[in-house]
Amino acid sequence: MPNKPVSNDEMEKRLGMVDHQPSRARRVVLRNNGIKERYYAIDDRGNITHNNAQLTREAIKNLCDTEFTEENIELLSCGTSSPDNLLPSHASMVHGLLNTQSIELHSASGVCCSGMSALKYGFLSIKSGSTNNAICTGSERPSTWMQSQKYEEEVHSLKKLEEIPVIGFQKDFLRWMLSDGAGAFLLEDQPRGEISLRIDWMQAYSYAHELEACMYAGGEKLEDGSLKPWTDYTPKEWLDESIFSLKQDVKLLDKHVVEKAIVSLKDAVIKHKLELDDVAYFLPHISSFYFEDKLNDEMVKQEVAIPKEKWFTNLENVGNIGSASIYLMIDELKNSGRLKKGEKILALVPESGRFSYFHILLTVC
Repeated sequence: MPNKPVSNDEMEKRLGMVDHQPSRARRVVLRNNGIKERYYAIDDRGNITHNNAQLTREAIKNLCDTEFTEENIELLSCGTSSPDNLLPSHASMVHGLLNTQSIELHSASGVCCSGMSALKYGFLSIKSGSTNNAICTGSERPSTWMQSQKYEEEVHSLKKLEEIPVIGFQKDFLRWMLSDGAGAFLLEDQPRGEISLRIDWMQAYSYAHELEACMYAGGEKLEDGSLKPWTDYTPKEWLDESIFSLKQDVKLLDKHVVEKAIVSLKDAVIKHKLELDDVAYFLPHISSFYFEDKLNDEMVKQEVAIPKEKWFTNLENVGNIGSASIYLMIDELKNSGRLKKGEKILALVPESGRFSYFHILLTVC
């Protein structure tokens, strides 16, 4: 986690006010999401302290020790929704910062599920015998994407048109939702240390064939629900309409994200013949506490309920870090001293990009 935690009252100072006006959405969004602290790769003077690749490098550095060094890495698999560059790939940029040799690289794109896609690639590589180990990561640095200066041209254009110079809620909403950070896992074919976590299975789902995009960037949604890509806009439009800003269709999110999460969870539970009573901890990656009761109610409705006392999240204290969130949740639980060998951990990772989901079952060993 970069720098010191940022409180709700400090957020607008760190990200800046669009058109020097306080956000109309900030208090409403923060009241609903229940997040009290988050982290930014920006210091209190507005200076950028880390890019995404550097955050990922720090997570890997903290993971390695005298027994396993960067020189031992065989596969580097990295997931993110906020890479520093369109090209080269995120994994390539991270590898460039490591003290290692020539290794296999894999970059997973997307939103929150990109970190789990990176993990599954490493999992399958070891399971197939292709490699003996893999470093898998999830990382995000949306803070600099959300700084007020990124919206100034759009607001200026609205003033010219004599419209109210306020950026749309679908953009402003996400400025108060997202945090910076990175997580890294070491996967091997044998347990290491006093406590290890075995991946029993990972199951992924997509509903893009049924639903239109909900969270997107580098384009604009048209009336028919399709996305017009940034390459089809002029450079002037990129600025005037803040085409590269993150946007979220909150109505679509509220209508589908929870229901599809539990439809997919139920399918995974049935497919892998999981007895829910055997689950000791349930780790749902929720972007906001607004969804906590909705998720629980849907689990009860679809008959895959897990008692709330088994739920674990650190959203309140670290914020929503997209693809890194589940890494940091699992890491915090693993190092809490609470785990006992044989216990099972079920994690759920939703992605509102176009409604994708990952479910993973771990066993303490």
